[in-house]
Amino acid sequence: MATYLITGTNRGIGLEYCRQLQQRGEDVIAVCRSSSDELDALGVRVETGVDITSPESIQKLVDKLQGITIDVLINNAAIVERISLANLDFESIQRQFEINAMGPLRLTQALLPLLTDGSKVVMMTSRMGSIGDNTSGGSYGYRMSKVALSMAGKSLAYDLKPEGIAVAILHPGLVQTRMTNFTPNGITPEQAVKGLIARIDELNLGNTGTFWHSNGEELPW
Repeated sequence: MATYLITGTNRGIGLEYCRQLQQRGEDVIAVCRSSSDELDALGVRVETGVDITSPESIQKLVDKLQGITIDVLINNAAIVERISLANLDFESIQRQFEINAMGPLRLTQALLPLLTDGSKVVMMTSRMGSIGDNTSGGSYGYRMSKVALSMAGKSLAYDLKPEGIAVAILHPGLVQTRMTNFTPNGITPEQAVKGLIARIDELNLGNTGTFWHSNGEELPW
C-alpha cells in the first residue's frame, strides 16, 4: 500500500483518481476546497478548505500531515477560463497562472519534507500547453499557465532526481468532464485515469521529467 495525495478531488479526474486508487487498495488523501457527496462516499481521507494559491492554507495542510510519508503527490487542481485575442482578460490570465502553475509548485515545495527516496510527483498539465502542438491559437490564459506548469515539472525533475524523487508531466487526453463541457468527442474519466495511473506506475528516475499522454504517447514540448 502506498500513500497518494491528490488535489482537485471533488469531481472529474481528481475524483476518479481517488476512486481507482482506493479500489486497488492504496491509501488516498483527497485534497480540495470543498468536498462532494461522491467523494465523501468513497471513504478516503478528505482534507477540505485547502486553497493551493494560499501559503497559509497550504501550511495548515502540511501541519495536519506531519508524520506521514507521501509516496505519490498528484497536482491535479486546475481551472480553465476561455480567452481569445478579441477578449483578453489579464486578471483571468493571472488567476489561471496562480492556480494552474504557481499553486502546484507552492504545494510541492511545502510537501517536500514528507516525500522520500522513491516518492513521485505528478504535474497534471495539458496538451494545450504544448508549443509544438498548438495549431489553433486562443485560450491564452490556460495555454500559458500549462506551459509554465510543464516547465516547473521539468525543473523539478532535475532538482529532485538527486533525492530519488521522479516527476511525471501528464496530459489526460480530451476527457468528458465539466471542464470540457462533457464533450462527446472525449474519453471517459475512467479511461483517462486508467492510463494516467499506468504512466505513474511506470515513472522512474530514468524517464523523469518526460511529457506523456495518458495513452503512453510522448508529447512534444
